Amino acid sequence: MSSTMRVLAMVVVAVVSLASLAYADEGTATYYTPPYVPSSCNGYENDGTMIAAASDAIWGHGAACGRTYKVTCTGATNQGVLHPCTGQNVVVRIVDYCPPGCRGTIDLSQEAFSVIANTDAGKIKIEYNQSWRNLSDESASVIPSKLLRKLAPVSSIAQQPWCSFYP
Repeated sequence: MSSTMRVLAMVVVAVVSLASLAYADEGTATYYTPPYVPSSCNGYENDGTMIAAASDAIWGHGAACGRTYKVTCTGATNQGVLHPCTGQNVVVRIVDYCPPGCRGTIDLSQEAFSVIANTDAGKIKIEYNQSWRNLSDESASVIPSKLLRKLAPVSSIAQQPWCSFYP
């Protein structure tokens, strides 16, 4: 690879990284407790514990099934726990639907919620980005959700053969 290509690759990585900060979606997260099966996406398949249910805001009539999101706590939504955030983030896979009346944008498993916040908070403010990685892969490639929607509508992305999360 030529030095020009290396520089160009580093610039692209830097721009995408900065864009992920500027284009992070904001919302709220709640949590639900086991059992996590059955789920709307995978029936009785055990999906582990780093999972979430999507509200109408990201569900897309089931198009969100299998997507992964990097979720970060940004603050409290109530006076109960003033500083609920742990300072960490978590990557979760959407495996279920949080029906109308859902209290959060993303309903995290209790285990995922506890990575980013004190469960006593119940509901927290979050930032989230779609993440293009397998949950067992430590090298996350985070694509800002807002930027992704500007590049291509969600419905067209979900139907592309190159858009598979897990081989």
